Amino acid sequence: MIKIGVFGASGRVGKLLLEDIKTTPNMSVSTVYVRNELDFSIDPSILVTADMKSFLSACDVVIDFSLPEACETLLEQAIKTPKPLVIGTTGLSTHQLNLLKNASELMPILYATNMSLGIALLNKLVYQASAALEDFDIEIVEMHHKHKKDAPSGTALTLSESAARGRELDIEKVRISGRDGNIGARSKDEIAVMALRGGDIVGRHTVGFYNDGEFIELNHTATSRNTFSKGAIHAAKWLADKKPGLYPIADCLKL
Repeated sequence: MIKIGVFGASGRVGKLLLEDIKTTPNMSVSTVYVRNELDFSIDPSILVTADMKSFLSACDVVIDFSLPEACETLLEQAIKTPKPLVIGTTGLSTHQLNLLKNASELMPILYATNMSLGIALLNKLVYQASAALEDFDIEIVEMHHKHKKDAPSGTALTLSESAARGRELDIEKVRISGRDGNIGARSKDEIAVMALRGGDIVGRHTVGFYNDGEFIELNHTATSRNTFSKGAIHAAKWLADKKPGLYPIADCLKL
């Protein structure tokens, strides 16, 4: 039985994790970390705590869907009490990403800006298409609900990195995230990442490859947040017995 600690249980995906793990064989929620009281009922056998050390000690694997600042706190404590971590928090700063890399030297960490298994495959397809269609312009559009705070989405940024790797480009030099005014013609190497926000859209990502006379668009649409919770559960099962290191979700899918 793999004992899961849920970090960020009061969030949209965190609540789904609590429900989805109930129906997952050989897995249970053993503890939940909260800074304040939970606003919903939970199995009384689950340890609910605001003490990070107690939280980490009570589980085999942590699944984190929180906020960047909370994830940073988790990483800082996990360095003192190493534990396998599945991290799905997006919008991490450079400092937080560096902290994550440092922590992975002491424990296995699977980090993904999107836990969807379909997005993992999409990243591979984007890499392959980018390399094969070298004369095509690349444009990425992401759509999310009106409450999402970071833009572009972490998923869209990861997709842009996959596209850049396919052409051996430095994404920091070629990515743009907006156009306004008389800016001139599009440059050959630029990779655009545009964000739309509205309503209750769970998530939609389109990576387009455009050429004179033809174009190809690769699309992924998430219709339920359970996509993310179930992907994280799959990742936690795989990560539980791994050696220290930083793993992408593609590894647990053998892509």
